[in-house]
Amino acid sequence: MNKNFLAIDIGASSGRHIIGWLENGQMFLKEMHRFENRQLQRNGHLVWDTDNLWNGIIDGLKACKAEGMIPESIGIDTWGVDYVLLDEAGEMLDDAVAYRDLRTEGIEEEVFSLISEKELYERCGIQKQPFNTIYQLMALKKESPELLEKAQALLMMPDYLGYKLTGVRKQEYTNATTSNLVNAAGKTWDMEVIRRLGLPERLFGELSMPGTTVGNLAKDIQEEVGFDATVILPATHDTGSAFLAVPARDDSSVFLSSGTWSLLGLENKEPITSENARQQNLTNEGGAWYRYRFLKNIMGLWIIQSIRRELNGTEYVEGRKSKYADGKNYSFPDLIAAARECADFGAEINVNDDAFLSPESMIDAIKDHCREHGQPVPEKVGEIMQCVYRGLAKCYADTIKEISAITGKTITSVNIIGGGCQDAYLNEMTAQATGLTVYAGPIEGTAIGNLAILMIASGELSDLQAARDVIYNSFEIKEFRA
Repeated sequence: MNKNFLAIDIGASSGRHIIGWLENGQMFLKEMHRFENRQLQRNGHLVWDTDNLWNGIIDGLKACKAEGMIPESIGIDTWGVDYVLLDEAGEMLDDAVAYRDLRTEGIEEEVFSLISEKELYERCGIQKQPFNTIYQLMALKKESPELLEKAQALLMMPDYLGYKLTGVRKQEYTNATTSNLVNAAGKTWDMEVIRRLGLPERLFGELSMPGTTVGNLAKDIQEEVGFDATVILPATHDTGSAFLAVPARDDSSVFLSSGTWSLLGLENKEPITSENARQQNLTNEGGAWYRYRFLKNIMGLWIIQSIRRELNGTEYVEGRKSKYADGKNYSFPDLIAAARECADFGAEINVNDDAFLSPESMIDAIKDHCREHGQPVPEKVGEIMQCVYRGLAKCYADTIKEISAITGKTITSVNIIGGGCQDAYLNEMTAQATGLTVYAGPIEGTAIGNLAILMIASGELSDLQAARDVIYNSFEIKEFRA
């Protein structure tokens, strides 16, 4: 009888429970449950709706029971950088503030007054992003120092959800590295940096690697969902799981995890924390088996998702309505078709401009960007979309050149995984902009990588190469040539 494994894969907009199993040398998937992950405006901050998130997790476990597909083990992955603080009783001290909240504005300068930007990169190797946990904690220290004084534990989001399921606290390595507080070479919390910033040292404990057992479901959870299972750490940072699922056949490819964010890079055995890498704002996120993901975080499909919400008149951020809704319900294929019709529109945006991180209106931000840079201002939906597609493809091409120059590797292809790999138009433009062959798939890359760790931990698969061989033989990979 086949063993079932459950990946709970939670992104910035939704979560999903995906059961995976092996049969005749292939991996099979079944989506058991999908739920919304949303943000709320509360007490002056943009925060995660953790109650809704938790209910979605429990409902998904109940769905597994109802279908008779009981998992042997469960792994949870989420986005990076965001965290929860616990008090002495193990309860949340405050809301889990979302990374798009604006509380970190101006905090970078305060951090760099205590440790230089150059030294921080040399030690931790993480690209500068205003929402990294290091800046979030310093913003909290400035705004509400009493919370840090009361805090007895810090758990990144997937660590917290695993704790809620089991009652056991673990701090997992791959997600911890997104904090910009883990020493890249030492692979542990950089206590020197933490001391210089005046953060409570008690919050930073032993880091656990993917494959580590957290524990069995707590008794009350077992009673509620109707079964027991073992919770195991995957690469809890979703990009860490996604990269494991790339079915590359050699080491001359770059990987692109395409979703709300575009994570573009390759795997290294050692971190690269040179000044050149810092200047190019490349990162060294920790991976399973201490494989470093040398990549750039690129503002990805978030821009397109935001445009779609505005056009459809749905709430962009709670309490604010769009002025661009025209009564038509745009699907993603509609937006792609509109972009194709405006293929000759020549403007493009710098997708990594902070103006696109959390604007009140993404469409206005795009128009303003084009106007300020002396480009034609898009008016039609297709023109707006063409600006985004051109910007994304150009950024991918530029980043690949940067990575090739720094690593000395000749890049021969691009492997795109995740939901964004379904966008054939973006795949075509990426192939044209880079001059490289693009291989698109598998779609559920993050969940597959999560499942791979669970299967290796159980002995169903021997190692990562065996997992990638199975993935290569199990899922459709589409090819786009330059």
